[in-house]
Amino acid sequence: MNGVTHSVLQMIRHLERRGHETLVVAPDAGGAAQPAPSGRTALVPSLPMPAYPDVRVSYPTTGRIVGVLREFAPDVVHLASPFALGWKGQVAADALRIPSVAVYQTDVIAYAERYGVPGAAPLAAAHVARLHRRATLTLAPSSASEAQLAGLGVDRLRRWGRGVDADRFRPGRRSAAWRESIAPGEVLVGYVGRLAPEKQVADLRALCGLPGVRLVIVGDGPERARLERELPGAVFTGFLGGDDLATALASFDVFVHPGESETFCQTVQEALASGVPVVATGRGGPLDLVRSSRDGWLYRPGDLDDLRERVLDLTGDDAKRRSFGEAARDSVRSRTWESLGDQLVEHYREAQRLRPLDEAARTRGLSRRRVIAHAARPR
Repeated sequence: MNGVTHSVLQMIRHLERRGHETLVVAPDAGGAAQPAPSGRTALVPSLPMPAYPDVRVSYPTTGRIVGVLREFAPDVVHLASPFALGWKGQVAADALRIPSVAVYQTDVIAYAERYGVPGAAPLAAAHVARLHRRATLTLAPSSASEAQLAGLGVDRLRRWGRGVDADRFRPGRRSAAWRESIAPGEVLVGYVGRLAPEKQVADLRALCGLPGVRLVIVGDGPERARLERELPGAVFTGFLGGDDLATALASFDVFVHPGESETFCQTVQEALASGVPVVATGRGGPLDLVRSSRDGWLYRPGDLDDLRERVLDLTGDDAKRRSFGEAARDSVRSRTWESLGDQLVEHYREAQRLRPLDEAARTRGLSRRRVIAHAARPR
């Protein structure tokens, strides 16, 4: 489970409620695989990544994906966080002349840089650009990711964020008993997410040793053992999901997120819905979510002294935390999954209108960039 998977599951439920049929094509995770909550599921062969076995890379043939799509006969192909399997899906969609909507949800270029594979970042950038330029429509979740894709020459960009379950994630979930079990009488500063290099969780060492403050790390991943050594005094809960996660988030006093490669950052939004002020890096997705000096702080990327000062500003002022927390909850009231789902359907419809124009341009030997996009938009 991660932000991408959560978003996909929410959209499946929404589409089914609206009377649409869905088919999910996903990597086969063996015994850990679960079917989609409704609709159909097609699992394709996959292998675990050597450095991160919880993440699987699929290797189906294009012919296999073409066969799956031809049998289902979709009106549109939705590429969720496309890269490996997504590329096969795009090629198959083109072969069947089906419109595609590619959702940019993972900054694989930054990930390649973080994992330090020589030459991987330029190759990843070239692949991302090629895939999204080929998709009928690309949805970017934030202003930062939109600018990144535009810089790679991707056209047909539309903004589409993520919703938040404000019933599950709410201030009323705050639990005195949970807080007592973690660190009695202390101010809790929490992080939620994967424990992997791209999340930069080690930067939270700047918060270790703050008087009366306990750092709480929720999540799991390949970096956990190292982080337990580098963050002395921090409490590691392991992975939490569902209501357990909602209780933990609402029970924090401050939420922190140091990752600079987030295209959106769903956990920041869930913390805001829980009425918890957020301190996050001033780069990537959090730029659109955190209103600095109103419901949290954005610190200078890479400046751990600034991170520490921003957290101290909130941990040392109960009244400010309450004020920021109330503003945090108000900031997400309109970001429902229902409204995001309806927006997605409209993007699907736009892709359906654009695909015939692309085919006509291709027949005439014209570049897609010369297709007048606004002619296909609803009037």
